Amino acid sequence: MSAAKGIAILGSTGSIGRSTLDVVARHPDRFQVVALTAGAQWQVLAEQCRQFRPRVAVLAEPTHAGELAAALASAGLATEVLAGPDGLVAAATLAGADVVMAAIVGAAGLAPTLAAARAGRRLLLANKEALVMSGRLLLDAVAASGAELLPIDSEHNAIFQCLPPHRPGVVAPAVTRIWLTASGGPFLRMAPSELHGVTPDQACAHPRWVMGRKISVDSATLMNKGLELIEAQLLFGVPSGGVEVVIHPESIVHSLVAYADGSTLAQLGNPDMRTPIAHALAWPERMPSGVESLDMLRLGTLRFEAPDRERFPCLRLAEAAARAGGTAATVLNAANEVAVASFLAGRLNFTAIAAVIERVLERLPAGTAAALEDVMEADGAARRLATTLVDGFGGRVS
Repeated sequence: MSAAKGIAILGSTGSIGRSTLDVVARHPDRFQVVALTAGAQWQVLAEQCRQFRPRVAVLAEPTHAGELAAALASAGLATEVLAGPDGLVAAATLAGADVVMAAIVGAAGLAPTLAAARAGRRLLLANKEALVMSGRLLLDAVAASGAELLPIDSEHNAIFQCLPPHRPGVVAPAVTRIWLTASGGPFLRMAPSELHGVTPDQACAHPRWVMGRKISVDSATLMNKGLELIEAQLLFGVPSGGVEVVIHPESIVHSLVAYADGSTLAQLGNPDMRTPIAHALAWPERMPSGVESLDMLRLGTLRFEAPDRERFPCLRLAEAAARAGGTAATVLNAANEVAVASFLAGRLNFTAIAAVIERVLERLPAGTAAALEDVMEADGAARRLATTLVDGFGGRVS
């Protein structure tokens, strides 16, 4: 058995980070945690450090860094505590971090994800927003450094498993269509007229997956699936229109790939993120994840249906951004982050999320994304405009 691989987990206190630690703990001979990062949950991070004893721990929000350092010192740990964006980049490029799990939600994960790609690491991409924002910039960094890029989103990991070996961003031979499955979230059967008054707690009550609040809201609006559509086009080199979304309430078939000979390959599994995490950690091998295998005799009916774009206008907006190209996806993601945060804070109603995003896209036409500066400029402009619109909406759709 070769030496254990060092792993840095960016976003270790979130749902993906916790699932990654669960898988890693099952294989102490294969993996050694060398870095953990969190946003502001310093007490959770401290407990994780006590269990996994990393060399570095990072708080993106530096307010409680001193308390984290004191807690680790009192536990007799030599873990170095860093803070802020520079600390995240340091964790992503730490010597000995052979594998980097990029699981920081939203735009905050872009810089450390890009740094890990440039450092030539095995990059496990759970932060879809980093690729949606940066587009080819991240893929070009992977190609230039020789990094390995493995998708962690259950849908993209499923597609990866159904494709022959190929380079990221290059379409696999004879692929004619990719189908992204979506559970439909908690409002699949709710009348569109009733969506206006739903609460954050209702939106976060996903029927199949246990996720953080932001991504849960994205699932409820189907923006999550729109971002995944953009990510799939980039990851797998599929032209606009080559990726379609299909509603699959059971969340057993995670995605499908159609080929020119009429074959369609699908990856099936119980809805548990430890499966794609274990797949990417062990690739090209396989290892136990802690997830129970499917009982094919108990599955019953697997249903598929087209998404309702009246109920889920965010999907329509994401599809339009994918067609527009350039910085349109950057603008889409930034506006969505502002609108979702405002909804979770009680400042915006649920249906106004899509309304804010649509207005931002209308007022900020797509530009070129030739450099990271272009991306960040578009991101900032979209956030400023979305914030202004939220203030003007006052919780109303107008």
